[in-house]
Amino acid sequence: MSRNEVLLNIVLVGSVGLCVSCGPNRGASANAANSQGTGASAPTVEVAKVVSKKLAITVRLPGELQPYEGVAVYPKVTAFVDSIRVDRGSVVKAGQPMAQLAAPEIAAQRAEAQSKLQGAEAQRGEAEAKLASDESTYQRLKAASATPGVVAGNDLEVAQRAVEADRARLESVREGAQAARSALKSVSEMEGYLQVRAPFDGVVTERNVHPGALVGPASGSGVGVPIVRVEKTSRLRLLVPVPEKYVAGVTEGANVQFSVPAFPKQAFSGKVARIAHSVDVKTRTMPVELDVTNRDGHLASGMFPEVVWPVSRSQPTLFVPTSAVARTTEATFVVRIRDGNTEWVNVQAGEVDGKQTEVFGDLRDGDDVAVRGTDELRPGTHVTARQTSADAKGSGK
Repeated sequence: MSRNEVLLNIVLVGSVGLCVSCGPNRGASANAANSQGTGASAPTVEVAKVVSKKLAITVRLPGELQPYEGVAVYPKVTAFVDSIRVDRGSVVKAGQPMAQLAAPEIAAQRAEAQSKLQGAEAQRGEAEAKLASDESTYQRLKAASATPGVVAGNDLEVAQRAVEADRARLESVREGAQAARSALKSVSEMEGYLQVRAPFDGVVTERNVHPGALVGPASGSGVGVPIVRVEKTSRLRLLVPVPEKYVAGVTEGANVQFSVPAFPKQAFSGKVARIAHSVDVKTRTMPVELDVTNRDGHLASGMFPEVVWPVSRSQPTLFVPTSAVARTTEATFVVRIRDGNTEWVNVQAGEVDGKQTEVFGDLRDGDDVAVRGTDELRPGTHVTARQTSADAKGSGK
């Protein structure tokens, strides 16, 4: 073997030894790096406490103002308008004449009824006179019959039968007179219908006829058009269709605020007076009526106010920060932190109260939930919880 070959072998052996000595050191370094990665700290998640409290918020609902009383005034008889004393906007009092109608046939009927009554009264007087005469005759014959042979028994019986017949006729005539009197009263009342009066204190909001027009009852002959419409506006009804989810907190006597576009800077109020206790299947709302006093006349029927409707619950409910509620296509949930591990809790979101949202689900007062709900925090993830002071105190309004 030459000298060069010997040197080459020495170099090769040294290189192999060097590689062998380097192999274990590199493996130890990799293991050390893996150990360092495994011991990394868990991610920190801000959490807030689940708070139990009573819901007390307001929502804005549309409403409609209606007259407390409203009547379309029709005539009770078919007639012509002779004169009308009111117009749209006229203020009327109960019983105040508003229009005068003319119906000549009613005057003729009244004259006929008056004549029949006079005839019946004359017949009654005649029957009473005849009864008195026959009674007197009968009494004289009866007195004379006390002496035997003076009055025949048949004459006395005839006189007695005459008196009885007179009494029956008088009773019949009296009934006829009473019927004639009732007929005259009926015609007189019909004649009184020719004067149209206000049914209550209110305002004329509609006028449909003028002098000379033919008018009649709504269901009778004639054109069937109301003469005027009268509404009571000193007191109004505010009809509010309350959504089904808000009806649980509706109580009679509650004071509710509202505003109208005509007076945007002025606040009005009314009291809950009537609750339908029935939900409209088409709109899923329950009609609720409020009584509104309108002495100054600023409000008018037909206005559409915006009602500040109070929403409350009979029992306390649970609240979490609004950002804690996560929504996906499959579920709505919050991320609860328990013993340092995450878990998803399905919830149903309710009302929003400031920065908090009402939730219903398998939660308890005092539970810790992630302030930022997200599906990136998978169930079972080990985290470090960090309490946020504001949400931990249940504030956030």
